[in-house]
Amino acid sequence: MTSIQAPIVDARGLERRFGHVVALRSVDLTMRSGEVVLLAGPNGAGKSTLLRCIAGLTRPTRGTVRIQDRQLRLDPAARSAVGFLSHQNFLYDDLTARENLRFAARLHGLDAIERRVMDALDAAGLTQRADTRVGVLSHGMRQRLSIARATLHAPAVLLLDEPFTGLDAMSAELLRSGIADDVQRGRAVMCVTHQPAEIWQLATRVVVLDRGAVKADMPRPPALEDFLVRFRQLLAA
Repeated sequence: MTSIQAPIVDARGLERRFGHVVALRSVDLTMRSGEVVLLAGPNGAGKSTLLRCIAGLTRPTRGTVRIQDRQLRLDPAARSAVGFLSHQNFLYDDLTARENLRFAARLHGLDAIERRVMDALDAAGLTQRADTRVGVLSHGMRQRLSIARATLHAPAVLLLDEPFTGLDAMSAELLRSGIADDVQRGRAVMCVTHQPAEIWQLATRVVVLDRGAVKADMPRPPALEDFLVRFRQLLAA
């Protein structure tokens, strides 16, 4: 008998209200090892709110999030299985790239800190900038360092909120290469982007969110153009 892989993320009935504004409406979502989920939707659809709920940074008004079968609300330690890249990069401009990663490693209680930090800098293509203050790094370098920080503790799931914004072609390609490596390691990845082409070939699923509700959850269609037609139809419905 073929066993079904248990989800790393299992969100059920998520609702999030901000006063009278409903940001999420009865959202059900799972993520499994090796998946790259493209989360698409217009501005104000609730995409960032959904990522923050999964990351444990925003508590849903209703519903539950389980990470590796641990309920996030009851077991805050489950957050350690999540890496999150948001619009706020969580970096300290006055510290060097190396110092930022050391600080993150201590927060996570990691061992072999120096080795982990240098491995992360090397994977991000930042070895030569290890002792450069973050405040003088280019946007692309800061973004790569932010992702290195988000994955330093080897999370099972990585959440990326508009990671390609402002990246040059080389930095964007390094990011895609890093996501491909994450998939090989069995990590589950969810990426929010207004430009699906940036990650289309890596995506395994596409979830469309509109006005806080899931309008579609499908395997990635072979052709981006076909999806864009479907996407416009979903938003017009």
